Amino acid sequence: MKKKSSRVKVPVWPYILTGTIILVLAISIACVIRFCHVKAVIVDGNIHYSDDQIAAMVMDGFLGDNTVFLYLKYRDKEIKDVPFIETMSVTIESRDTIRITVFEKSLAGYVEYMDRYIYFDRTGTVVESSQVLTPGIPMVTGLSFDHCIMYEPLPVEDPSLFEKVLDISQLMGKYGLNGDRIHFAQDGSLVLFFGDVEVLIGNDDFIDEKMMVLPDILQKLGGQKGTIDLTEYVSGDTVTFEKSD
Repeated sequence: MKKKSSRVKVPVWPYILTGTIILVLAISIACVIRFCHVKAVIVDGNIHYSDDQIAAMVMDGFLGDNTVFLYLKYRDKEIKDVPFIETMSVTIESRDTIRITVFEKSLAGYVEYMDRYIYFDRTGTVVESSQVLTPGIPMVTGLSFDHCIMYEPLPVEDPSLFEKVLDISQLMGKYGLNGDRIHFAQDGSLVLFFGDVEVLIGNDDFIDEKMMVLPDILQKLGGQKGTIDLTEYVSGDTVTFEKSD
C-alpha cells in the first residue's frame, strides 16, 4: 500500500515582507544620496585655514558630501588632532547645508627655531611646530632659550614677556595694524617692525595710546623708511620720526 505524500505549504508573506523592506531601504538610500547632497558649507571661527580647506577636512572619504552621512559621522563627535585647531564641530542646517564651527588654538606669536616656526600661546606654551608660516601671527625675537618641547612653555628667563606679546598682538588687531615683528631688546624694552619702519615702544606704559596713534602715523609716512620713537609718548605729545636711507 502506497503512502500518501504530504506537502508542507510554506507561507509566502515573509518573503514578500523582506522584499518590501529591502525595496524601501533601497529607495530611501537612493533618495538620501540624490537629494541630500551638500551644496552650501558655512564655516565659522577659522583663521589659519580657508573655508575650502576646512570643508575638505570634514567632507573627506566616501559620501563625504552627503548631509545625512555627515550627520551620522559627526553626531555627538568633535574633530580633533588637526594642526592649529583645538576642535571642530559639524551641524546640519538643512538637507543641503552644513555648518562647521572651528575653535582654533590661541596663538600669541611664533619664534624661529631649527628651521621651523614654533607657535606659542599666551603662557608661552608651545602649541604647534610647523614649516608653514601662518599669516596674522607676529614673529617674536629677542627671546633667549636653548630648547623647546611641544606642549611645554618655552624656557625663557622672564615668562611675563608672553603676556606682553599677546597684549601687543591684540592691540595691533584692535587698531588694524599688521606688524611684521615684535622684538624685545636686552633691557626689556619693546620694538615693533612694520616693513621698513621701526617703532620704539619702550616699556608698556600708555601702551594703548601708543598703539592707537600708530595707524595714522604710518599712513602719513607714505612708505618712507625710518624710526618712530614712542618711548616717552603720552597722549597728545608730538611724535618724532627719524628718516633713514
